[in-house]
Amino acid sequence: MTQQTPRSRPLRGIDVGIPARQLNFQLSGDMPRWLYADNVTATTYLAVLSAFFPPGEDFFVQSVNHFKNRVTDPTLRAQVAGFTGQEVIHSREHERLNEVFSERGFRLGVPDRAIRLALAALSRFPARTQLAATAFMEHFTALYAEETLVYEGADGDIHPDLRELWLWHALEELEHKSVSYEVYELVGNRRAERLLAELLVLATVGPAFLASWGWLLVTEGALTRRGDLAEGLRAMLGPGKALRGVLRGMPRFRRRDFHPAKRDTVALETQWRDRLFGQQGTLNDQLRRPIA
Repeated sequence: MTQQTPRSRPLRGIDVGIPARQLNFQLSGDMPRWLYADNVTATTYLAVLSAFFPPGEDFFVQSVNHFKNRVTDPTLRAQVAGFTGQEVIHSREHERLNEVFSERGFRLGVPDRAIRLALAALSRFPARTQLAATAFMEHFTALYAEETLVYEGADGDIHPDLRELWLWHALEELEHKSVSYEVYELVGNRRAERLLAELLVLATVGPAFLASWGWLLVTEGALTRRGDLAEGLRAMLGPGKALRGVLRGMPRFRRRDFHPAKRDTVALETQWRDRLFGQQGTLNDQLRRPIA
């Protein structure tokens, strides 16, 4: 039986810069309850975002893989495989993080149900519209990832026990930021459909997020803590903060010539790939097995 040589085997995600790193984060049992800026408002925001990730990333994977058989280019096929592998691991690690939040008393059942209802509504639209919606949401995650690596990496407010998980997720979002859009271009990129997809996401996922966050703010008593709401919003939206840059960059998706790769983050990715997984990488000890 003839064995495949390295040249003849199919390309994998790692071959195109999108490795599925098998991490197993060891989250400290004595982490403080308020993990973001020592603030209720900011921490509940982070908790809702984490609760949204597993169902959301499952939706992303399904919307891209619906068109997998139409992807014939070996490089794009490998990118889709890498994207899928990374998103599956993101879901797993955020499920574990959500368990940590739940153990600390955060009631994430409401955000979980809210995002599932929102995604169920999106799933009623044609598969290509769902893919356009995924491309829009991946635009959000790419912007958030870039701002996180620039801001949280330098002088972040996320507790150190959680920061590295957030930085790893951000790095991988940048590594695969163009994949869903490349598949969407392959099946027929229509600006009108992109604009519709943006509106659909804002009309479903947006209210689901705000309602879930508002519910947690009330149940956690943030609105009765003097100054907490203002301090939390300042930590998230003040000058130089991550979310501020995200909101500023979101309208780029509406441009006729939009493409995620036009936002050059190669140097930033290289910097953080080395810091997290280089020879002295801070996350090498959390890898289940070496990257291969």
